[in-house]
Amino acid sequence: MCLAPAKPRVSVASNGARVAALPWMEAHGGAEALANWYNFIARPLGDAALLSEITRSLPMGRASFAPMPEDDARALADALRRTGWVVISEPCDSNHILPVKNRSFAQYWATRPGALRETVRRKGRKGEVGLRIVTEFSPADWDAYEAVYKLSWKPGEGSPDFLRRWAEMDGAAGRLRLGIAEIGGQPVAAQFWTVEGGTAFIHKLAHDERFRKQSPGTLLSKAMFEHVIDRDGVSLVDFGTGDDPYKRDWMEDVRTRWRVRAWRKGAVRHWPAMIRAVGRHKLQPLVSPNRDG
Repeated sequence: MCLAPAKPRVSVASNGARVAALPWMEAHGGAEALANWYNFIARPLGDAALLSEITRSLPMGRASFAPMPEDDARALADALRRTGWVVISEPCDSNHILPVKNRSFAQYWATRPGALRETVRRKGRKGEVGLRIVTEFSPADWDAYEAVYKLSWKPGEGSPDFLRRWAEMDGAAGRLRLGIAEIGGQPVAAQFWTVEGGTAFIHKLAHDERFRKQSPGTLLSKAMFEHVIDRDGVSLVDFGTGDDPYKRDWMEDVRTRWRVRAWRKGAVRHWPAMIRAVGRHKLQPLVSPNRDG
């Protein structure tokens, strides 16, 4: 639904009990990561030692995979090089995270910037903004989220039907954390998070610009962080990709995300693009100034 007109594929290699898989899709005349704007990462699965069997048999003449964690990008790039591809690997994005480190929310909050804490104190004291966090999907709550999103500064949703079904699925599985801020009963800010495997993932934030002075988005963020830290007991909060300055107020570490691009030497029709890319980037092993923690 959200990948059309791309054609999803999964390539698999096995050797006895060892298995590796590479999810990808046919798009723009090549093999690309089976991913879209909702993905936090793209990565191969299973035994990295078998990746060469997959890269050797990929049916496309060019490939592009992103956003990848560094170790996964390194493994894929090495496998592509071993099987005769021309490869460029490069940083492509930032991933802001909060390692909780067994802190309570109060301990975490005490380390936040003073201006942020003062905003929450002043705006919260006025009592204008009502906050609620739901963990079960309801059409009314999701309608409220969509109404706020349409009134926000955000671009149009890429695939609203897909996002709604995702929220329904995660609500049924107990993973949904949907935050709604209201003023006078009207939704003015909304956030879509999920919790899984000890990590809280922040997917979507939005607020109605007409109520910016009341800071409903900031108040809601504070409530969401408190919920996932103290109630859910997560060990990590992941803010996805993007280097938006406001993320630094809430998060403490940054991980580099990588893009791996490759061309088959015999794919003549891709030579112009390959030559241009190689001319801009010196080929070198993947070495990051900031290794993922």
